[in-house]
Amino acid sequence: MQSDVGRLAAVNRDHAQVGTEPSASRRTLRRMLNATAPIPCCRPGNVDAKHPPAVPGLRPTSSSSILLSEHAPFDIFSTPVMSLAIDRVTFEHYQPGQAVGLACPRISWRFRGDSKNWHQRAYDIQIHRSGISRPFHVVSSQSVLVPWPDAPLRSREKATIEVTVTGEDATAVPKATLDIEVALLNREDWSAKVITGPPEVDGGRTPFLLRKRFRLSTTGAARLYITSLGVYEAEINGKTVGDHVLAPGWQSYNYRHSYQTFDVSDILQEGENEIVATLADGWYAGRLGWEGGRRGIYGSRLGLLAQLEVDGQLLVGTEGSWEWTTGSLISSELYDGEHIDTRKPPGPWIPVELLSFPTGRLIVPQAPPVRRIQKVEAVDIFTTPSGKTIIDFGQNLVGRLRWNKQIDGPGVVVTIRHAEVMEHGELGVRPLRICKATDKVVLGGQTMGYEPKFTFHGFRYAQIEGFPRNVQLDDFTAVVVHNDMERTGEFDSSHKLINQLHSNVTWGMRGNFVSVPTDCPQRDERLGWTGDLAAFSTTASFLYDVAGTLAEWLHDLSFEQLDFGKGVPPTVVPSIFADHPLLSTQAFAIWGDVATITPYDLFRAYGDEKILIDQYESMIAWLDRGVRRAPTGLWDPENHQLGDWLDPRAPPDSPGAGQTDRWLVADAFLIRSTRLVAKSSGKLGYHDAAKRYDEDARRLLEAFHAEYVTANSRLMSDSQCAYVLALWFNLATSAEQAQKWANRLERLVRAETFKVGTGFAGTPLILLALEKHGKLPIAYRMLQEGSCPSWLYPVTLGATTMWERWDSMLPNGDINPGEMTSFNHYALGSVANFLHSVIGGLSAIEPGWKRVLIRPQPGGTFTYASVSLLSPYGLTSCMWELNGAQDELKVIAVIPPNTLGRIQLPGVDEEKGSGVWTYQVKWKKDETWPPSPWTAQCTLPKGETILL
Repeated sequence: MQSDVGRLAAVNRDHAQVGTEPSASRRTLRRMLNATAPIPCCRPGNVDAKHPPAVPGLRPTSSSSILLSEHAPFDIFSTPVMSLAIDRVTFEHYQPGQAVGLACPRISWRFRGDSKNWHQRAYDIQIHRSGISRPFHVVSSQSVLVPWPDAPLRSREKATIEVTVTGEDATAVPKATLDIEVALLNREDWSAKVITGPPEVDGGRTPFLLRKRFRLSTTGAARLYITSLGVYEAEINGKTVGDHVLAPGWQSYNYRHSYQTFDVSDILQEGENEIVATLADGWYAGRLGWEGGRRGIYGSRLGLLAQLEVDGQLLVGTEGSWEWTTGSLISSELYDGEHIDTRKPPGPWIPVELLSFPTGRLIVPQAPPVRRIQKVEAVDIFTTPSGKTIIDFGQNLVGRLRWNKQIDGPGVVVTIRHAEVMEHGELGVRPLRICKATDKVVLGGQTMGYEPKFTFHGFRYAQIEGFPRNVQLDDFTAVVVHNDMERTGEFDSSHKLINQLHSNVTWGMRGNFVSVPTDCPQRDERLGWTGDLAAFSTTASFLYDVAGTLAEWLHDLSFEQLDFGKGVPPTVVPSIFADHPLLSTQAFAIWGDVATITPYDLFRAYGDEKILIDQYESMIAWLDRGVRRAPTGLWDPENHQLGDWLDPRAPPDSPGAGQTDRWLVADAFLIRSTRLVAKSSGKLGYHDAAKRYDEDARRLLEAFHAEYVTANSRLMSDSQCAYVLALWFNLATSAEQAQKWANRLERLVRAETFKVGTGFAGTPLILLALEKHGKLPIAYRMLQEGSCPSWLYPVTLGATTMWERWDSMLPNGDINPGEMTSFNHYALGSVANFLHSVIGGLSAIEPGWKRVLIRPQPGGTFTYASVSLLSPYGLTSCMWELNGAQDELKVIAVIPPNTLGRIQLPGVDEEKGSGVWTYQVKWKKDETWPPSPWTAQCTLPKGETILL
């Protein structure tokens, strides 16, 4: 029988995943490189284009779940467009077509087109509201987050905004129009009450239904404002309201509580109507955390708050006349799965009880909701040595299974267990710990189209038991769910394994953005660990538009940090450890530094100073009150630290016990955070604070050298991570010292035969630090290493997401014995920054990509690469190819309107405005490739070094 590792690799080869094949984009590149005429720049396709809003300003209501088409890599030159146009208009960080929750939302517009050197000189905004039109003319080049020019909007108000811009050459860009609708801005707008059904119970509760029947004499513009204590799904007249999954999502409910606005005009009818909502525990009351976790962290009873209005007038609100009952759902838990008896009808309807109004402020989220994003078909069915039936979907994903057929067998119980990997022929469930990840369906009723409502699983494999006949490939479809974020960044190259690595990073991010950014999506955890995001936020903000999602997540962080954290950010956000003896107020470097790192990463990505303003109190609280300091100002050595978490040398059962001194790591990050706060203070005009934190950083650097740097400029911890942090955080006091450190880092990497020797702290930065200090061939050789530990080792075993550990799966097919062994963890995927900025050659010079650097650096065995980003201004991209002899480099750079780009190539260093720019320059082949290892000092498992 084929080994499980072999099966993974073989299936991955036979069923290529998204992002593995560069052929289409490469053909486009070659066509462009050989073209003589200017090439038009185009916008990528939008997966939502097939589903325009039924009513301007709001997403449509659907009577069935919407499955969007698969996300394919966009071909940036696939469709001709006009020379210059406004691509879209948005408000704050809301998605287009979403109701807004602000009275004065800032306005942005993104461009598309290939006009050369075009810059905006002025803009005109025409606002039509309440039958009155008001024009506003502003002489400004600003096109991102411009101030709302009119009087504040009111609750329920609708308006139409027209945007026209004029260039410096007096060209007028055709106007773009967008409708806006405001949701409920004030507590006084809510007349509904919170209602509930069953009494309080211990343990998980049975999901229940709430309903109200009502008459409607005349239909009109109908809006349903709705949220829940727990998670909900609503129906009106038997048709599902909206397409959200696990609404209202997860927030720090005690501080803010999201509600949704739906246009339900098309599903109301004159005469009799019925609204029904189903509630389940979700994050509000369900089990969260490992070792059995805790229930009812936010409350012990589920509730519904809903308000149905027609033409702005209340029609139905939740109150005491509603009724509740139980239905076919027996249980539904995030960790354990869903149990349904399809034969079971609703029970008797019972009057509801009233609950208190939510304590958290009701808000309209800027984060996009969780939706069904993609469907994945099965690629294989096989039988395990123990006789179990396994469906393989060829991709590790996060979602649920949809039943595609009517399956009869009254009373038969079908059990579906989910897992990410196989281990020695059987489903690999040990990494789940006590999480069941199991759905049960009792047959006898409707199964076609059934999909669990209130759970999700991380899986590639599904084990089917009790099925009344042989399972067929088309019996089930995997439905991928995650936040419906706009895809913004793409990468492609001539190296198929690196392309698969990038695909793994993207799939890992998708699976871990289910409402909040989490560490893993499969075991009894799925929490918003701050250290993971500190490592990944730069990558995340390139791959997807995460401005709304992460800005709101940071709000929760600051609420909890400033309320009960004594200046210390929670280790997980939303926090579930308010009364934990260690994790509630324990300060950890990196995990706490997310309070400074991620806001600044978002500011760099989106150019939004408001993110810094909103988080500034949190940032300074971390430095001034959260960090436990020694007299030197460095970290108190008695304060426990997690260090370079999951360093490959750390024992499986002690992932923080790596080779680098934990306090060296902590103090390096402390200097980094202090400098970021100094920069942020200066950017916001707090000049006295900026000076103070600059001086703090200087004193900390002196203390760092006294503590960790020897007389001959070696670091106390002679490790990859130590030198990476020292180099990337600019901790050297001279260019000579930095060069010594870079040389030492190179020696360590060669000594380890190009294997990775870093964990969460060093991995995001090691290739960037090598490149920055003149060691590009070493960085490429390290990237292309295939033995363990390396980035490509999991790829060679057929991995389709990033792993938590470098060796989550051992070469012999055993799952790593460590308790924490996830096969979907994005932190180590931060290597994508190197793919984007160095191989692809695209990075930001100014916040928000207003000014970009295009500087591709070919190396290794790469002969072609392309990277593209939909920035706040439009499409930015770089594509390059080496000819067969590798003595000539062809480059195509795309710079969006209203921005500048600096282009650096051999013999070229110039600044360009917008347009498509083509270069052909001499390129000197690296005759020393590949670098050789120094094996004499190798202390990691030696094995064979593999260049892939």
